[in-house]
Amino acid sequence: MSGVSDGSGLRAVHHIDLWVSALSRGRESWGWLLGELGWSEEFSDDDGCAWTHPDGTYVFMQTALVHAEYVRTGIGMNHLALLVDGRDRLDALRAAAPERGWSELFAEKYPHAGGEQHVALYLEDRDGLEVEVVTPPATAEPVE
Repeated sequence: MSGVSDGSGLRAVHHIDLWVSALSRGRESWGWLLGELGWSEEFSDDDGCAWTHPDGTYVFMQTALVHAEYVRTGIGMNHLALLVDGRDRLDALRAAAPERGWSELFAEKYPHAGGEQHVALYLEDRDGLEVEVVTPPATAEPVE
């Protein structure tokens, strides 16, 4: 599971829908993170917003219709894992994330909370949605 394309040109994910408790708060945290990872904002209005990755995958966000506490370790999706191109970028995201509404998970094990061969940052937004930002092994060493 390297996250590397098989060369077919077919992307693995078409789109992701995120439902948040407050659109402005979600836009602040997710918009910042996706922008840092190379996604472009496509639109933003009172009903929702969307970002597109260069491969065509898009994320759509809107306010939840039913407000209930999200439990990421319950039934449903646990987290979303996204790629970043290098340990230096991962470290920069880690430093800036708290100012954008993210809390770090497993900070005491950074950057190997997923195991010694896995380099990633685990973040949780104010709604409890988790994102894992992974750097592929070839780019995992910090720039000195």
